[in-house]
Amino acid sequence: MARSSGGSAGVVVAGLTAAALAVIGFFAYQASAAQDRVERPSAARSGEPSPGASRHADDKGRQAERDKREKALPADSGEGLRVVYALKRQRVWLVGKDGEVTRTFTVTPSAVSPPPGTYKVTSRSAHIQGSDGVPVEHVVRFASVEGVTVGFSAALDGSTPTPDASRKTGGVREKRADGEAMWSHAPIGTPVVVVP
Repeated sequence: MARSSGGSAGVVVAGLTAAALAVIGFFAYQASAAQDRVERPSAARSGEPSPGASRHADDKGRQAERDKREKALPADSGEGLRVVYALKRQRVWLVGKDGEVTRTFTVTPSAVSPPPGTYKVTSRSAHIQGSDGVPVEHVVRFASVEGVTVGFSAALDGSTPTPDASRKTGGVREKRADGEAMWSHAPIGTPVVVVP
């Protein structure tokens, strides 16, 4: 009996030892495989963009190019200190004496627009009520079309509503910060070049 008990105990110990060695071997393998994964560069770490990232970068590049074209000063828009207003693009450029653009921004056009040509700032008002009944500031007037005075202005409430086509109004609306920049840039006599 003692021999049989000792023999079975030896089998159990041997079995447990084999199981322990198998578990240790398995963990060693896992650790080795994990180390290989860390050392092997992935697409993200190797600097090679994934196809999705490449498309995203291309889209951003195309958008940046469109923005650059949209913000580019129109050709044949005069020289020196001036304001340039592009009717179709609904954009204004403030251009310094050196011909460099100091600021560009979008505007909401007036119901009445002047034809392309060169005008000059004729009058200014710090605060008035606009022709649409909205209180405005930094009014810079430069043209008259069919008895309607056209000028840049910023609504005190910051609004830039689409003009009512049924009313002949001449307010080209800017954001307040843009209106302040226009006010500083365009004293009476400053050329305003209107392009299509």
